[in-house]
Amino acid sequence: MPTTLKLGMVGGGQGAFIGAVHRMAARLDGHWEIVAGALASTPERAQASGEELGLAADRNYPDFATMAAAEAARHDGIDAVSIVTPNHVHFSAAKAFLEAGIPVICDKPLTSNGEDAAALAALVAQTGTPFVLTHNYTGYPMIRQARAMVEAGDLGELRLVHAEYIQDWLSEDLESAGVKQAAWRTDPQQSGAGGAIGDIGSHAFNLVSFTTQQRVERLSAQLQSFVPGRRVDDNAHVLLDYSGGARGVLLASQVAPGYENEIRLRLSGTKASLEWHQTSANQLRFSPLGQAPQTITRGGVVANEAANAVSRIPGGHPEGYLEAFATIYSEAAGLIRGGAAPLLPTVDDGVEGLRFIEACIASSAKDGQWVSWG
Repeated sequence: MPTTLKLGMVGGGQGAFIGAVHRMAARLDGHWEIVAGALASTPERAQASGEELGLAADRNYPDFATMAAAEAARHDGIDAVSIVTPNHVHFSAAKAFLEAGIPVICDKPLTSNGEDAAALAALVAQTGTPFVLTHNYTGYPMIRQARAMVEAGDLGELRLVHAEYIQDWLSEDLESAGVKQAAWRTDPQQSGAGGAIGDIGSHAFNLVSFTTQQRVERLSAQLQSFVPGRRVDDNAHVLLDYSGGARGVLLASQVAPGYENEIRLRLSGTKASLEWHQTSANQLRFSPLGQAPQTITRGGVVANEAANAVSRIPGGHPEGYLEAFATIYSEAAGLIRGGAAPLLPTVDDGVEGLRFIEACIASSAKDGQWVSWG
């Protein structure tokens, strides 16, 4: 294996959920070693967080600006930075590292608003510095299988798209109870104007874009805030018209009791349908018109090259969320080493995600009026 790459991290310190996920995923395939960080929004918490992770004192930074400048000046500086902060910090942190010539691996959504997203995309184009967006669900082997089957024409002409991401964790007013994750995700100053539509709806939107390779032409959305006093949406229903003629329905909810992280994708064409559930992520249901449905399994005899390329263990053993995340980090390592990684989510995917979020908000504000993509 090539020499391990050096990874820095911004955010993800004490009390954070997603930072630990990124660290586990980055280490899983042996491509990355975490050597530096600015892990929290205050110098005191950043230092304490870095000490807990065993960072060297001279690479345990008080803020991301200091980190970007210092790491760019080192002969053994980081090969990339992972940004896992609340959404409103993504733009300024990514900008600092891109300007320092350091590749960026950024959590989604790209930024908290479309203007910043466009500016970041322009900076990536100007600098030519690698930029990866961690839409981790695209790393599942059966999602790679689905994309390849759609591309090969196994479904025929695509007609119908159904995408869901449903949770229950915000069914009550957790933000007022001081729950950290709820507090920032429901604060429009930190999350952006989108709530559920930005947090999880963007994942469902990206899954459709990734598997079908079609773009939205127009959409109609209804966003709701069911919990009294909540400042962002916690439920979304969206109708989507795609460029290739397909029609879609997207549901995103964080107030559906009994659902933890229920992600479903259904694609139907003139010849066949595909269906995938995250709760049974190692299986893909393929239903040719007029024939008995077939279950395709990760690592199984019908799994295609695209799925096998990101499978780590023999069929019958479950691979899941962390492994899908690790696929993104492993492919990012290949990209930064100078290889090709055509399936990695990019800054342009992030821009599309912000356009989707803001179009949904605009449509809902006008009682579901259709909004053209332009």
